[in-house]
Amino acid sequence: MDIVVHNIRDYAHDKHRTVDDYPFGGGPGMVLKPEPIFEAVEAVKKQTNYDGTPIILLTPQGKLFTHQVAQGLALHQNIMLICGHYEGVDERVREHLVTEEISIGDYVLSGGELAAMVVVDAVVRLLPQVLGSPESPVTDSHSDGLLEYPQYTKPRVYQDWSVPPVLLSGNHGEIAQWRRRQAILRTRERRPDLAERAKLSVEE
Repeated sequence: MDIVVHNIRDYAHDKHRTVDDYPFGGGPGMVLKPEPIFEAVEAVKKQTNYDGTPIILLTPQGKLFTHQVAQGLALHQNIMLICGHYEGVDERVREHLVTEEISIGDYVLSGGELAAMVVVDAVVRLLPQVLGSPESPVTDSHSDGLLEYPQYTKPRVYQDWSVPPVLLSGNHGEIAQWRRRQAILRTRERRPDLAERAKLSVEE
């Protein structure tokens, strides 16, 4: 797995390597120009034998990045991430170049670089043999629509706070039931919006 960074200034043609300009119609901020972005993406396509690779713009206007979105991206051999900046990008980039737009939350960053790092980290850890245990991403929060159950490790008692006895019982069936119950309760308490959408049995 390789992560390659491309500077769109390398695809600007003036002596100052200008990649932004004032918006038509006036208004605050600067807008990223279309030419260097289009040319950068075309150059990357040639380097990677482009085969329908997702071309993603990181923007506050995109769909919310979730675990399920990360799972979908992890199925691709390559993905391209375009980092928005300033007041945004020329609308022609959205209309004619990118295949989807992603936001990591309902807030605005100074640039899409941090958002790109979040997406890369979330996707990479889903790839085979990246994590120490193949079960780790399967039991993570959001993997099945619920938050993860509480975790404990040694010592068994710390400052009079004990590990739940069921986790020390050796009964894997009861442990699984306890963990499932705790995941449901934790999700209902902390993220009722997720609990409403979770796939639960009638008993649960």
